[in-house]
Amino acid sequence: MARPRAPNYDEQREHILARAAELFARQGYSGTTMNQVAAACGVTKPTLYHYFTDKQSLLLHIAAGHVARLEALAAEVQTLSLTPEARLRTMIERFMKAYAGAQHQHRVLTEDVRFLPEAERHQVVAAERRVVASFADAIVALRPDLQARALHKPLTMLLFGMMNWTFTWLRPDGALTYEALGDMIADLFCGGLPQVTA
Repeated sequence: MARPRAPNYDEQREHILARAAELFARQGYSGTTMNQVAAACGVTKPTLYHYFTDKQSLLLHIAAGHVARLEALAAEVQTLSLTPEARLRTMIERFMKAYAGAQHQHRVLTEDVRFLPEAERHQVVAAERRVVASFADAIVALRPDLQARALHKPLTMLLFGMMNWTFTWLRPDGALTYEALGDMIADLFCGGLPQVTA
């Protein structure tokens, strides 16, 4: 007989994912055991397996969940009535704000997806590509001429280079916040984009 779900099942599941992401980010995926995850969550190992079948399942849910939230953010901005520049700025600012609350998940996404089986890895990478494409589309909307010279994708990757690796140096307790940095990146990128020669 299947074990019934507890009333706080979803809440406990999210708690486990958050703690596992923190452990993976701090110790590395390979250096973290399910025993450590269970201990960090304050549950027994059998309880942990009630929520997730194995460590790879945890990794998949952390990475896929983070990308899904980013994809939803990008899609939400598409529904707003914004000028091309305001659309791109809003996407940058909202992504940086999202990164602020998901530093562990973002590190796991950028560093540990390679440990997933091929099918699951392709699933996450495909979602990442959709997110990148949404930014490339926003850049083309602002500078349509860049697409003809195939410069919109390299510029998109340059933008992600500014955004994606802030977790490696930006201190959560420092004077510079993710929101302030989001404004700065938007100013820098949108201010410099008109100068790019197609």
